[in-house]
Amino acid sequence: MLWEIEELNKISQTKPEEIKNALNRFLCDNPEIKRSVVINAYLDEKINLSKAAEELGLHRIELENQFESEGIPVRRLSNEDLIVEVKAARKWD
Repeated sequence: MLWEIEELNKISQTKPEEIKNALNRFLCDNPEIKRSVVINAYLDEKINLSKAAEELGLHRIELENQFESEGIPVRRLSNEDLIVEVKAARKWD
């Protein structure tokens, strides 16, 4: 199966939208896999908690509580992340 993923990665260089759309459909049809992908990206520090929550359709605090109850380490907001959060919250006002 690794070769298929490698080939999809190659195709994504020339047809990124097609691969992105196919991946999004797959993840929408498989929410447990999507959650695993998002959690792994979070643990690998590719995304922050806010982005993880957004991807999973949750509020950041709700996801933080889920992570804590599941024993998943929670990275607290950095000053930079906090500024982004405040700016995002102000957009909703």
